[in-house]
Amino acid sequence: MTLQPLTPVNCAGLLQPGFSLLQLDGDVLLFGQKGWPKRSCPTGVFSVRFKCGEMKLRAISFSNDSCYLPPLRCPAVYRLDPHEGLPESYLMHGGRTPNNEISSSLYVLTTDSRGCNRKLTLRCKEKELVGEVPGQRYGHTMSMVHSRGKTACVLFGGRSYMPAGERTTESWNSVVDCPPQVFLFDLEFGCCSAHTLPELRDGQSFHLALAREDCVYFIGGHSAASDSRPPRLFRLRVELLQGSPLLSCETLATGMSISSAIINRTGRTHNYIILGGYQSDSQKRMECSAVRVDEKGIHFEPLESPKWSPDITHSRTWFGSSMGEGSILLAVPTEGRPSQADMHYFYKVSFPTEDEAREDEGLQGCSQDSTDYDDSTPLEDSEELYFGREPHELEDSDDGRADNYNEEDEEDESQTGYWIKCCLGCEVDPNIWEPYYSTELHRPAMIFCSRGEGGHWVHAQCMDLSETLLFRLSQGSKRYFCLDHGGLPHQEMTPPRQAQPLKLTPMKVKDRKTPPAIKMSPAKKLFLRRLFE
Repeated sequence: MTLQPLTPVNCAGLLQPGFSLLQLDGDVLLFGQKGWPKRSCPTGVFSVRFKCGEMKLRAISFSNDSCYLPPLRCPAVYRLDPHEGLPESYLMHGGRTPNNEISSSLYVLTTDSRGCNRKLTLRCKEKELVGEVPGQRYGHTMSMVHSRGKTACVLFGGRSYMPAGERTTESWNSVVDCPPQVFLFDLEFGCCSAHTLPELRDGQSFHLALAREDCVYFIGGHSAASDSRPPRLFRLRVELLQGSPLLSCETLATGMSISSAIINRTGRTHNYIILGGYQSDSQKRMECSAVRVDEKGIHFEPLESPKWSPDITHSRTWFGSSMGEGSILLAVPTEGRPSQADMHYFYKVSFPTEDEAREDEGLQGCSQDSTDYDDSTPLEDSEELYFGREPHELEDSDDGRADNYNEEDEEDESQTGYWIKCCLGCEVDPNIWEPYYSTELHRPAMIFCSRGEGGHWVHAQCMDLSETLLFRLSQGSKRYFCLDHGGLPHQEMTPPRQAQPLKLTPMKVKDRKTPPAIKMSPAKKLFLRRLFE
């Protein structure tokens, strides 16, 4: 694991405890905060961008047919992968607004469109639930189960305000745990049902939920009634029968005492990492755990924690959210430092994913194969030769022909040529690169400099080329010189001579008849004038 400090650029005050990070269409979205001051962003949904150790926010707009999405903190969030022609989307239920209003609505958030400048537009729809509908709550979880060819959402836990009949003036804003009921609802029709199980006796909030097939595991959580975090672990099994669903619950012995933790998925399989959280009111959980869910059950393994900074170690509270596979955004308050302009310190925690682990294994396999030859280079040199190559290129590679020139290898080496250091001031990094031109998708735009021995390729963004000039250079027959060699396009062929436009003079019409002039005497003119007056 690695810990990288981040510098927020004019956005530190917007990130408060309870926010959520969503991943839609390759973008990381911040949800749950108030709108940008003096900006047209009332819902508080921003695109989060990381570059050169800085964190910037960009306001996100919604389509015209979207409903209002309030800024919700600590809602139940679940990501739906693309399936059956439907795009990726997010389900969000409940949550608490900055004005201490608790929601009971279910929202579906999808991608509406993306403009030519890669500006993302979202669509939000409110899904109506019927039947035994869950009430207002926050700090709960939502999962998805699959059984007998059917799919259903599982909602459990959370806390809310005291019932209206029990609230007094002193306890008007007091919150209690919601009854330990399990709610099932389907996304197609919105039919919802509540189920009470004898194993679930106490309320539970700010816990973790992991689902696989027809099982959901509830880990840890905080109980408001006893103000404790008992080491709990439940396995809920849901069978979606033809009539009514059948639910069963089992208490497992390998529980974990934790609340408000961050869970991150490390790949397509059911492998996760648990980071952060609290063991008690005055003790943070500094350890990390690797979780694997398979057919036999759930398994926990201790994981080496990153080297925490002194600000994280000595802080009393911390919070954060998952940024996708292999990344977590962590924040700690600037306690006792009134001179600090920002309210929080932000860190990015990174750890290897399953895809990166498989690539490392492939690189090691190719390096070990090369040591079978007596005249082979050391292991470090062989790894340098394969740096930046794609996994499918490594399968057919061979050190015995690495030094031989082959025209077919030119296309393979061009895969890494996009990420070369084109000049001294080149800032294109494959780890943090983002499309700059509208024509870019997965690789940066490059242009060929004709100066020097054989010329060389440079990045268009490093040369400060506008999109209009880049398009003209790609369409025309011009040679380009980079900034080190003049930075001006040179016309390769003689430009065509521009012909002077002809002056068209109007032709005179021959034998043009003019209206005849009527001659009248002054007395007749005076008579006609008096007649018409």
